[in-house]
Amino acid sequence: MHPTALRWSLLAIVAVVVVLSMLPLARSQIQTAPSYIPIGAAASGNASVAWFHQPASGTVVACQAGVSGAGTIAPIQCVAARLP
Repeated sequence: MHPTALRWSLLAIVAVVVVLSMLPLARSQIQTAPSYIPIGAAASGNASVAWFHQPASGTVVACQAGVSGAGTIAPIQCVAARLP
């Protein structure tokens, strides 16, 4: 092999190693934490309400599910408010 070709080959290999070493390493574990923590639930008649809290932002969410007049399940409605 010609010395110049050998030099370029080694330079290319070094460049590939440098680029690959700069790539972020793959993480084998997924870090998950619930963003909303359930804090309570209540039911009365054909409606139920669940409350959730997000500590990072101080937001409280209340979601209500119920049965519509036709006897079908009504869409879930949620309301959010920020705690002082």
